[in-house]
Amino acid sequence: MKQRGFEIVSRYQTADLTLPKRQTKQAAGYDLAAATDFVVPSIWRHHFLQAVWSLWRHGKLPQHQLTVADQNLKPVLVPTGIKAYMQPDEVLLLVNRSSGPFKRRLVLPNGIGVIDADYYNNPNNEGEIFVQLVNYGLTDYHIKQGERIAQGIFMPYLPADDEELPTLTRTGGFGSTKE
Repeated sequence: MKQRGFEIVSRYQTADLTLPKRQTKQAAGYDLAAATDFVVPSIWRHHFLQAVWSLWRHGKLPQHQLTVADQNLKPVLVPTGIKAYMQPDEVLLLVNRSSGPFKRRLVLPNGIGVIDADYYNNPNNEGEIFVQLVNYGLTDYHIKQGERIAQGIFMPYLPADDEELPTLTRTGGFGSTKE
């Protein structure tokens, strides 16, 4: 019986993707790569700089300037073409590769990503893993297909004592849990 691992989602079956793998014997993380060429725009776009300048000079921003500038800080979702299966009491953590911030100026804005076991084969996107990235470098960063962008670490988790078990089941893909 298979316990945990990776598969290629249907829409990328002919895209010549490779499954995530560890690079050394004692590495904890499986390197996830981009499924396609992708551009991660720099947060230092013109509207963002204009907004910072206006805030510094005037202490406030008109709402339309605030909205446009805020869009420059929004993370992009880089497709991997990969889905992960695991046991019900496990999670796949997505974390920065050490070279991401250091060499490329790319970071996961939420610190880590959490891929739950019930995300696998969900009806919305088949459980494809997307990596949220923000580029704080001065120029746009061009990711090439196959470039390693994050790493995934399988981990068990522990429920709290006397927990009232959730009754909801996943109905969608990325960000589908309702607050």
